[in-house]
Amino acid sequence: MRRMTEADRTRLRESLTGNLLLLLFGCGVLAFLVAADRVNWFSIRPATGTSIAMARSTEKPAEKPAHSFQEKRTTLAQHPRPETALHQ
Repeated sequence: MRRMTEADRTRLRESLTGNLLLLLFGCGVLAFLVAADRVNWFSIRPATGTSIAMARSTEKPAEKPAHSFQEKRTTLAQHPRPETALHQ
């Protein structure tokens, strides 16, 4: 078996350190790209319907200005459309 000189050990240590740093950099870039694409992974949200209702019950309702016009929404069940086109 060949004896390693001090220069060979230094070269091997630098090579392994460089490869390890390159691997860590690649993992960091990969983690950044995944995190940038999956932003919703980092938001805390309730898991069940009950916990959603409890979380929403603690929220303070948004105050609307007195001069704002609140639009009333109507559904198709309230005002059904005729099946045929009629002239009105």
